[in-house]
Amino acid sequence: MLIQIVLVAAIAVVTVLLTRSTVDARHQAIRRLLLVGFVVVAGLSVLFPEWLTRLANMLGVGRGTDLLLYALVIAFVSYIATSHRRANALARKITLLTRELSLAEARLSRVDASVDELEQRDGQGGRPDAPPAG
Repeated sequence: MLIQIVLVAAIAVVTVLLTRSTVDARHQAIRRLLLVGFVVVAGLSVLFPEWLTRLANMLGVGRGTDLLLYALVIAFVSYIATSHRRANALARKITLLTRELSLAEARLSRVDASVDELEQRDGQGGRPDAPPAG
């Protein structure tokens, strides 16, 4: 029963952290601290597997490997959510860049057309105020 409460709380925390739209330095620091904590706990669980089993038993899970699996599921869900949000942000940026590029190309082609029209009106292709060649 205790593990269910812990897992639901962990899922809620991950959901809150990942649905925040801010990607400031504080948010990145929290993610990095969580990553460092996960690495430390993973290393300790490899060196001292009985510690993980004892922790699992305290939380109401039969084996340490099951507890590790639960933690990895939460980590995987948070990774998927983060990747999805990052991909959406990149897609929005690409859309904006594409629009800006299209508008810039349209402006450039309009300027080129105006220059061509002026050159045709001039007849010689040069500037009207330019001195004659020769």
